[in-house]
Amino acid sequence: MKKAGELALGLVTSIGGFLEIGSLSTSAQAGAAFHYQLAWAILLGTIGLGVLMEGAGRLAAVSRRTFADQLRERFGVRFFSVPLLAVLIVSFLVLASEIGGVSLALQLVTHTEARWWALPVAFVAWLLLWRHSFTLVEQGTAGLGLITVIFGVAAVATHPEWGHVTRGLLPSMPRHEPAHYWYLAVSILGAAISPYLFIFYSSGVIEDKWTADDVGLNRVVAVLGNLFGGLLAICVLIVAARVFAPHVTSVDQPEQLPLLLSTPFGRTGFILFVLTLGITCFGATVEIALTIAYSLAQGFGWQWSENEEPGCNARFASAYSLALLLGGGLMATGIGVLTLTNISMMITAASLPLTVVPLLVLLNDRQVMNHQSNGWVANASLGAFAILSVVLLLAALPLQLMGGG
Repeated sequence: MKKAGELALGLVTSIGGFLEIGSLSTSAQAGAAFHYQLAWAILLGTIGLGVLMEGAGRLAAVSRRTFADQLRERFGVRFFSVPLLAVLIVSFLVLASEIGGVSLALQLVTHTEARWWALPVAFVAWLLLWRHSFTLVEQGTAGLGLITVIFGVAAVATHPEWGHVTRGLLPSMPRHEPAHYWYLAVSILGAAISPYLFIFYSSGVIEDKWTADDVGLNRVVAVLGNLFGGLLAICVLIVAARVFAPHVTSVDQPEQLPLLLSTPFGRTGFILFVLTLGITCFGATVEIALTIAYSLAQGFGWQWSENEEPGCNARFASAYSLALLLGGGLMATGIGVLTLTNISMMITAASLPLTVVPLLVLLNDRQVMNHQSNGWVANASLGAFAILSVVLLLAALPLQLMGGG
């Protein structure tokens, strides 16, 4: 029964934490501009994240050390400082975007500009982290995040052409605007395979005290949870294709997003969208703030645990406090939420080789993994995504310069 409870909880966490401002906005933009053509990018990103989370979770469960710990020890402080800096920059930009997502939800309800909500949102997130344990943070925000299932209902309610949706799961060349098409594909992959997700997951395995006996549980949670989450992201794309196309081919204003649910469900849909956006972005906010603190603490050898009082891990608590303050401060300047989200997703995609390639090396180190090191299937999967991450790095800047964004 205990394992069954952990499995159910893990699946809820993965599903509830998948769809936030990055996945929501990129999927909506893709559906509006290219109908179902970019469904394959969401599917590919979902599979990639599942593979990476399974590997990072297995590494932590078997070695009883997080990915960041092992990265520093295996490759040395000098090498580790490069991916650490990349993760911190990317995570900070995504953190600010998620604070902006919650602020946008509040703006839609109150008609008060999002920038005025940024610091209060950051404060509430800080208060939650300061006063509560990892378990409550993880379970509470992810459980509420199940409200995203409404997009599955909306996808069915809009009566899409399911044959066309199925064809969209296979890569195809765009009929128009190739630079924008590939820019969105890279952004979707950046939103799905964000390093903070598997770094947070690796640290969560240690917080929840999983061991080598939980490797099977880890595999089911990482794969199935993300599969359901990715399906919801595809549902957003379907709804956007039905709601916006063919009359609107771009979603570049925040006020357009509520139409995803208000079109099929009216006023109730508007309320459900605001709740979905606010809850999922708030959950991502606390997770990313913790990821920044985890990365710094594990990188510099500080004591860390969200399950202990802040006074026991003062530098760890100070790290997430400062991250939230700076992230809220950035959004308080009035920068556009969707603008920052698009930029952060593209940079995220470009940074992936710095974390994916070292993870592949660690998972093949028998001194670390013992008999749980990668087999040929895991190596082929991770190797493919390592190559993909390099392609994304090389493609990101040219696509931006070509006007894709």
